[in-house]
Amino acid sequence: MSSSLPAPEAAFHRTRVLALAAMISSAAAVGAGISLGLPLLSLVLEARGVSGSLIGLNTAIAGVASLVVIPFVTPLAARIGAWRLLIGALLTTGISFYGFHIVENYWGWFPLRLVFHGGLTVAFVMSEFWINSLSPPGRRGLVMGIYATILSLGFSAGPAVLAAVGSHGPLPFAIGSVILLAATLPVLTAHAETPELEPGSRRSVIGFVFAAPIATLAALAFGAIESGGMAILPIYGLRLGLTEGVAAKLVSAVALGNLLMQIPIGILSDRIDRRDMLLVCAAIGVLGALALPLVAPNFWWTALVLVIWGGVVAGLYTIGLTLLGASYSGANLAAANAAFIMMYSIGMLFGPPAIGAGLDAFAASHSPHGAPYVMAGIFAAYLAVVLAERAWRWLGPRFAGKFDADLGGEPSEIGAGEP
Repeated sequence: MSSSLPAPEAAFHRTRVLALAAMISSAAAVGAGISLGLPLLSLVLEARGVSGSLIGLNTAIAGVASLVVIPFVTPLAARIGAWRLLIGALLTTGISFYGFHIVENYWGWFPLRLVFHGGLTVAFVMSEFWINSLSPPGRRGLVMGIYATILSLGFSAGPAVLAAVGSHGPLPFAIGSVILLAATLPVLTAHAETPELEPGSRRSVIGFVFAAPIATLAALAFGAIESGGMAILPIYGLRLGLTEGVAAKLVSAVALGNLLMQIPIGILSDRIDRRDMLLVCAAIGVLGALALPLVAPNFWWTALVLVIWGGVVAGLYTIGLTLLGASYSGANLAAANAAFIMMYSIGMLFGPPAIGAGLDAFAASHSPHGAPYVMAGIFAAYLAVVLAERAWRWLGPRFAGKFDADLGGEPSEIGAGEP
């Protein structure tokens, strides 16, 4: 008996797979643009004699832009269409990126940052919504794992470009603009698979944070650890007595784990209760951070812990996205995805200063281990949320059903997985 699909169904699957590939490659290009832009802009300001505090102030506008834009993404997409909004966001980022080369006034970069990072936020919300919408239910975790892996490769491309061409002159800005503008090309090919935004969302973006806390707070915890870890781990390495070059490899170890483990984690999330997986990831986050002071005297043991730890905790992002896609659709999914990105952005705002403050606080007692202790505390707080959610559900279907009904009904399916 032939197992081949009927022609229309086979064509449908082909077009959907091609659309998924197009959206993932577009998101990777956006990631490359971000990872090129952030260090490039800081280096240019440094060369212009701008102080470190003013560079930090200007960079912080990225987080502000995300938080300002996010509540408007879903209503705007419903009004003009997801496809048009995504194309417009990508064009905006590509054009504004080159604007940083043209505008030399420091204060002129503030509105440019708002436009550039606002466009990037819209692009990420729409891309992840699109990918989640097109993912087949039984392979959603696998697709999200592939997405996270390709996105990591995109983020690694930016620094490579910067290392190759430097930060002087128009060339790095031109390359960044071309990368971001080129991200529109795959989206053009995916027009036929534009996801529907109806029916309308019954909740605000903030409402989804409370309706799906273990999914959205996973993004908060990971955003804090990812941004804080990238900024503080090299300093932690220096305080351990490592050279600058070796200390930088601590960040590379985390990135390697992220790259290697997202597809296996995604596959597991298609077979195991996603709430259980989030619990395990959070617990490993606590244990891995606490293990760093124990293995710190040996670089190779430290690097091994960071590879495993970094890959597992990055699963918070992959599993959180997968969990939302399993439970919402249409405008509800777009709004839930916006809430997810919003919490990630908030995590990026408080993570680096919190972890840096921990590093300094423990320095008074001549201990270099303040950073991993704060990271363990962040994961412990998230683990407490997951355990509280599980404990609530263990009280019985009657109480859990009433709780979900009060929140709107749908989150009772959060984390349950898909057949």
